[in-house]
Amino acid sequence: MTAIGIIGSAGRMGQAIAAIVPDLGATIAGAVDSGGDRVQLAHDADVLVDFTAPSALEANLAAARLARTPIVVGTTGLSATHHVMIDAAAEEVAVLQTGTTSLGVTLLARLVREAAERLGPEWDIEIVEMHHRHKVDAPSGTAFLLGEAAAAGRGTTLADTAVIGRAGLTGARAEETIGFSSLRGGTVAGDHTVFFAGPGERLELAHRAESREIFARGAVTAALWLAGKPAGRYRMADVLDL
Repeated sequence: MTAIGIIGSAGRMGQAIAAIVPDLGATIAGAVDSGGDRVQLAHDADVLVDFTAPSALEANLAAARLARTPIVVGTTGLSATHHVMIDAAAEEVAVLQTGTTSLGVTLLARLVREAAERLGPEWDIEIVEMHHRHKVDAPSGTAFLLGEAAAAGRGTTLADTAVIGRAGLTGARAEETIGFSSLRGGTVAGDHTVFFAGPGERLELAHRAESREIFARGAVTAALWLAGKPAGRYRMADVLDL
């Protein structure tokens, strides 16, 4: 059986992953949190799963590279610098980085890309997401993933089109932008809706996460898929062959 090493074991996602691993026919090679021996864990595991913080990514990737162990990076709130680190690590080991490990959201992103491509620029795109009160980053990694899918469908980039929140006298909505709104409260595991607002009609593509277990199940599914893969950068879409 595939042995999975969990980095960030004390966090909510780390605990959820540990609980679901046996159900998916895998074993836990070990688990570490801040200050733990990542290198030893990487040597013991067939694949690593990282749900920590952006500040820990460099050390986690270094451990994976040293041990030549594939790693799933589910940490959100990453910067451009972090993505450069991931690209460098992917030259030596298999790295699957994603803003969400939900299989449903992965498919939703494909639908969003197709809708953006087919509906055209006269349809405005707005993304609304809601999470529990403890989430520390906004917009969510999933929201950005969906925004990137929409931008790709239009043949542009999110960096050139994103509008993060609005307040005050903002003026009329700029054409072909992609808007983001974030809500925080309660115990919401994750709700995302992509609105396509056209002349006289509106299309809504949505996903509702009923529990954190779906992300844990997706993370373990991704880890099982990634184990044994050659060096390179992979996506959740690759797991579903999209």
